[in-house]
Amino acid sequence: MRLAWQRRVQYALIVTDAAAIAIAITVAQFGRFGTESLHSSAPHSTQYRALALIVAVAWLLALWATRTRDRRILGVGLIEYGRVANATFITFGLLAILAYLAQLTIARGYLAIALPLGLLLLLSGRWYWRSRVQAMRRGGRCLTGAVVVGGAAEVERAVGELGGQLRAGYKAIAVVLTDDGELSGAASALPRVELDDLVDTVRRTRTRAVMVAGGLPGGNEQLRELGWAFEDSGVELILVSRLIEVAGPRMHWRPVEGLPMVHVDLPRFSGFNYSIKRAFDVVAGGLALLVASPVMLVVALAVKADGGPVLFRQRRVGMRGGHFAMLKFRSMVVDAEARRDELMHLNEGAGLLFKLRDDPRVTRVGRVIRRLSLDELPQLFNVLRGDMSLVGPRPPLPAEVDRYEGRVNRRLLIKPGITGLWQVSGRSGLSWEESVKLDLWYVENWSLTNDLMILLRTARTVVAHEGAY
Repeated sequence: MRLAWQRRVQYALIVTDAAAIAIAITVAQFGRFGTESLHSSAPHSTQYRALALIVAVAWLLALWATRTRDRRILGVGLIEYGRVANATFITFGLLAILAYLAQLTIARGYLAIALPLGLLLLLSGRWYWRSRVQAMRRGGRCLTGAVVVGGAAEVERAVGELGGQLRAGYKAIAVVLTDDGELSGAASALPRVELDDLVDTVRRTRTRAVMVAGGLPGGNEQLRELGWAFEDSGVELILVSRLIEVAGPRMHWRPVEGLPMVHVDLPRFSGFNYSIKRAFDVVAGGLALLVASPVMLVVALAVKADGGPVLFRQRRVGMRGGHFAMLKFRSMVVDAEARRDELMHLNEGAGLLFKLRDDPRVTRVGRVIRRLSLDELPQLFNVLRGDMSLVGPRPPLPAEVDRYEGRVNRRLLIKPGITGLWQVSGRSGLSWEESVKLDLWYVENWSLTNDLMILLRTARTVVAHEGAY
């Protein structure tokens, strides 16, 4: 059974999708044949109006068949966008096949307008409603209550992650412990339910989700019985993967009778995909540099007028421990590095990081360009030179790397980025552990699709001035 907010969002998506498709098809017909085609009784005009109706219906059916409005993907992840794209290509692929078999002539200009415009409008509509859902979730609405089951350590981790990631759409409302451990933090404040009473409690309270974060005493047999108990009840049974650093696309389910297996793709830091990432950096970085050049010229003149050099070069550690000179517009006084030691006792940064919210070394112009993240624009030259990537881990200082321990060194397996998960997830407000966790997750699970999403989120973060100082 769907919740009321889920039904409303799904209905809104249907209306938005229909409007997007109608606009795309109308613009395609107008762009290819002019205004006369919209009301003319000429044979080709009538044929294209009939074709428009067929395409619209087929497109909407494809969006329904590929489950683009599934409640499990509302407001989170990349699956929704991927399914919308698949539905679009399926629609036009089938149209091309039918046109070939029936020997129909369809103007290529019509398809060249309808396909990309329709996809753009559909994705824009999905992004709009996703933003609305995420905003409501940050306010405590549009969340599905979940009972978290497992050992104390697993339950604490799951409850903590759910509390910090409201965009996932779940809120822990009770816990079930399968061991004798003690809870702390947010998990300790939640109601406790005995494992034997779980099914009855969930049914009585109409809880929508049960999240199994650890092993059950009865093993797989008890898990199977738990699934049977919630059949036809509308309750979601969610298994939290123990592969916490592995993203979904790297896990592949392989059903084998009696021995179901999950295959995990190992991270790759070279080869074709990495070459595609480099090509994207060069093309997108070059375009960004071209577009930003007028702004960079204005910033350069402002920094120069404030006295001292325009660019600040700082030694940073790149891929596999190599050093490079990272470029930034100078936002501090010329002797800022020399004065760092005398300010160390005021450090507000976490872990190995040095940060001051009101750093006295920052110039007047520097405060403005830092607030707008304009000081980082020269790093586009580092991207074109191959020192950095558009998206990647935060570029560390040599002194930080000297103090790295254990798995933290894995941050150096790929090129550092101008932006990354650390920037769109809190930036300076993150703890050292959170920053390391995000960087390591990216290193293990990077993809071009994730890079695109991070770049979009970065634009929103910069506009909102979140975490920049």
